[in-house]
Amino acid sequence: MAIFYDILLALSIGLTILYAFIWHRHFDVHLTLIFAFIPIAMLGYSMATRADDIDSVIIAQKIIYIGGCFLMLFILRNILHMCKIKLSQTLSTFMLVCSMLVYAGVLTIGRYPYFYKSISLINENGTYVIKKEYGSLHTVFYVLVTAYFLVSVSAMVYSYIKKKDVSRKMLYLLFTPVLISFVTFVICHMRNLKYDMIPLDYVIAQIVYLVIVYRVCLYDIDETVIDTLVQTGDTGIISVDLKYNYLGSNETAKEIFPELKELAVDEPISTHRKMKATAMEWITEFQANEEDDKVCYKKDDRSYLVDIRYLYVGRHKRGYQFILTDDTKNQQYIELINKYNDDLRNEVAEKTAHIVEMHDNLILSMATMVESRDNSTGGHIRRTSDVVRMLLDEMKKDDAFELSESFCRNMIKAAPMHDLGKIAVDDAVLRKPGRFTDEEYEKMKLHASEGARIVHEILKGTDDEEFRIVAENVAHYHHERWDGSGYPTGISGEDIPLEARIMAIADVYDALVSKRVYKDSMPPEKANAIIMDGMGRHFDKRLEPYYVKARPRLEEYYRNIE
Repeated sequence: MAIFYDILLALSIGLTILYAFIWHRHFDVHLTLIFAFIPIAMLGYSMATRADDIDSVIIAQKIIYIGGCFLMLFILRNILHMCKIKLSQTLSTFMLVCSMLVYAGVLTIGRYPYFYKSISLINENGTYVIKKEYGSLHTVFYVLVTAYFLVSVSAMVYSYIKKKDVSRKMLYLLFTPVLISFVTFVICHMRNLKYDMIPLDYVIAQIVYLVIVYRVCLYDIDETVIDTLVQTGDTGIISVDLKYNYLGSNETAKEIFPELKELAVDEPISTHRKMKATAMEWITEFQANEEDDKVCYKKDDRSYLVDIRYLYVGRHKRGYQFILTDDTKNQQYIELINKYNDDLRNEVAEKTAHIVEMHDNLILSMATMVESRDNSTGGHIRRTSDVVRMLLDEMKKDDAFELSESFCRNMIKAAPMHDLGKIAVDDAVLRKPGRFTDEEYEKMKLHASEGARIVHEILKGTDDEEFRIVAENVAHYHHERWDGSGYPTGISGEDIPLEARIMAIADVYDALVSKRVYKDSMPPEKANAIIMDGMGRHFDKRLEPYYVKARPRLEEYYRNIE
């Protein structure tokens, strides 16, 4: 039998060590005392089985009764803590004094007949057997243990019936070791059995309490790391486990969600319509994307910011927690800012459109002023813009050039700027009615590069970089030729920007069919022949189909403006 008690002692020490590893500062102190006192009592049983003289027996009995006198007190106090029942300081002190007085009686064993009238060690067939005759104080011990048991059971029954914030699972776990220990205690002491089974009950109790320790971290909402938030009174906290069972909430959360008052601990939140539509949806979204951890919840005229996070015990995820803070003022401020931003955005857009319109009109006025110095009959910049638009309309009908809407818009807008460089050409050259000399022609050719420089200076501060590039290219390269024989740089083929290749056709076509002071307008058939002959040499051959398709509209357009 000694080996049996030794094994139980070893198990008890191992379970206490395990408890020490998982101990947390918010564990009830009485739970820690239970794990500390059980191995001490177990040591007494182990010593008793090996005692070969009466003095050793008496020492062993005194150690055993450390558990008998104090463990039921610690168990009772732990049950009251778990059931959230507070005792007055006076009553707590009274119970401790009662246990200490009873244990003082235990210390009289071997000297006075108050606890044991007699105790002896008898050798029966080579085995030592302890014979005891109980005294009056032992009856007091029975009364004390019975009282602790009855108070413990009463507290658990009361909590089961009245308190929804106490886990039913926890109550079942708490009741199990109490019942087993009390029944075993009564049987062993009343019948004076040869072998005491209380040590086995102690080990069972430790195992059950380890399960309780595992669960207690989930239920003690008020003693987790969010204590400060709980106590502030303006932050709501709701906790559920990984199976979506309700673990608890503070009063602020219950004010925000009155439905929580109807939920019992360990009840699935999915069974409640309101919680299923809110908390369950928030968890689902959080599981899909953990960065989606904040939700704005509106109730009546209040707005609450819900912060969703995992509920950790140590390093382990044990559930989910919702932190609810009143965000009404902040949301009202955000709405005010958004409204202000919308109004400001609309006002800026309106003023920007006005500025852009003024900017465009200024550029068009400059182009018109330059045109007035030329010897044309006027209207060239407007007509070339319209021709460019017609060519682009045909080009957009297929995806060969993959033209964007912004490119087309900028191209049409930039077309009037193609001859801005003529402002730098001397009037004697610019307004000469006949053919230029070689020297005059060289001066005239300068208008392309000068136009690019002027456009760059005008638009260098603009935010529309795409428009600036298109406008510069149109001014700079619209006299370049596909075969490289153009000016001012002599580039060829696809090195010539697309916008300049399109502008070249529009510029030449208008020059051919328009009347100037030094020439009459050319018939459309002859102008068309010149354009078609220039395809592949002067103009990009790939633009030919679009010109051909646009030709009827072009001829109709020029007939209407004659």
